[in-house]
Amino acid sequence: MKKRLQRICSCVLLCAALLCAALPAPAAAASTGFSDVPATHWAADSIRRAVDLGLFQGQTATRFGLGAPMTRGAFVTALCRLFGWEMVTPETGSYADNQDKTAWYYSAVETAYANGAITHQTDTFRPRDPITREELAVMLVRAMGYGTIAGLAQDLPIPFQDVTTNTGYVAMAYELGLVNGTSATAFSPDRTATREQAAVMLIRLYDSYHAAAPDKIGIAYSAEGLTDLTGYEAVAVGGTRLIYAGESRLTGGPDAEEAAALRQAVTDAGAAPLLYVSGTSTALKDSADHTAEVLTAAVESGGYEGLFLDLAELQSAQKKDFTALAEALRASLGEDRLFYVMVEAPVWQGTAYGGYDYAALGQLADRLVVRVAAYDDSTGSFPIAPLEPLEEVYYALAELRDQVDSDRLSLLVTTTGSAWTGGRSSGTISAAEIEALLASAQTQDYYSDRYACAYLTADDGSTAVWYLDGASLLERARMAAFFGVGQLCLSDLSSVADYENYDLLGSLTAEP
Repeated sequence: MKKRLQRICSCVLLCAALLCAALPAPAAAASTGFSDVPATHWAADSIRRAVDLGLFQGQTATRFGLGAPMTRGAFVTALCRLFGWEMVTPETGSYADNQDKTAWYYSAVETAYANGAITHQTDTFRPRDPITREELAVMLVRAMGYGTIAGLAQDLPIPFQDVTTNTGYVAMAYELGLVNGTSATAFSPDRTATREQAAVMLIRLYDSYHAAAPDKIGIAYSAEGLTDLTGYEAVAVGGTRLIYAGESRLTGGPDAEEAAALRQAVTDAGAAPLLYVSGTSTALKDSADHTAEVLTAAVESGGYEGLFLDLAELQSAQKKDFTALAEALRASLGEDRLFYVMVEAPVWQGTAYGGYDYAALGQLADRLVVRVAAYDDSTGSFPIAPLEPLEEVYYALAELRDQVDSDRLSLLVTTTGSAWTGGRSSGTISAAEIEALLASAQTQDYYSDRYACAYLTADDGSTAVWYLDGASLLERARMAAFFGVGQLCLSDLSSVADYENYDLLGSLTAEP
């Protein structure tokens, strides 16, 4: 049965409830209600909230069990409650030691297994055993559906010298801010996790999943089909290119009447109109000062409030020149005008673009918009071309964490689809065109958990389209939130449809 087109990417951004409303801040040093947990204890607030949310209870009505180990059965029970999974109670358990249907943990173990939080690597689950820090990290990552990414991340650097197994899971739980080390170089993977440590980790996950809806910016190439711009921080009016023809010049872009209409629509919506200028490395041949002069003059004469500069796929040889141009632009634009810069993401498995000094650009620009390259591969004749693959989003944001203030980062999300015919790329396809294909009886739509990306195929195998639906975008927004990135940039605001009824939260139903 076809998914409704409401799942195409922009639906998530058009609803303020994208990631749920942010939780109200608790009162300082609020009483936990447990005699063994002082209000000033470092985990007191997390304990109180975990109990209030119903994730788990105290050992008695008056004692929490501070310092006591968290059992494996209790932890999977808390995960089931946090994610709001529908409980399953099969006639026969999946583990040799989980066969008693009357046991308090029976259904939780089976539900966690059904949702991929635990696996069947051994015949036993050991529900009454204390959970180790390593086991807790693995379960958290698996519960979020990031097991594949963690498997790929096992060769990435990790600061903990004592982690020798499940390294990708521990690294990912650490990078996402869910767990800490016991020292700068130790994680103590075999140490038992206490009940208060479990409470803190669960609340960290809860808060990331329930962060405020991200801010929005976008690029508009035409007034035709333009989405409602209410709530956007800035909109870049696109189409202009920076070229070098003996000196820096601007070419293309909307005509004066179209540009004026776009600027007015942006201004009327309360957003800042920016001049969007794209180009390649050849645009850096002129002096930085002259190029900055040309761009600033275009911003001023066009009545824009700033510049959005996108020089794509720069290599290491251009890094110094691009940084010099950014410095010149910051000076010529002044502090009163906005300066946004598109940068290619540090790439994990594909081509690496070394032409961006992220730290320097992060100081010069008001926003760095990170573009994650799509995959371009195939299995037989079928294209494997997910947009902004989630694993690459994770890697890029993890790499940029220590280089750029997260408040200055924005993640680009593609609102058009990537079309393939006969196994070869046939260009981009708009949301309206995707809608028409989804309505056709000759196509089937799917969702790849591997890449967190939707795709559709024609029944005769002639056409395939990869695109970001609501679930895809929600995953990218959540991943960004883990790294403190609270803004998304829509690639084409004329390829945005209106989706009012899509359940943006999926099965995540935990509420305060």
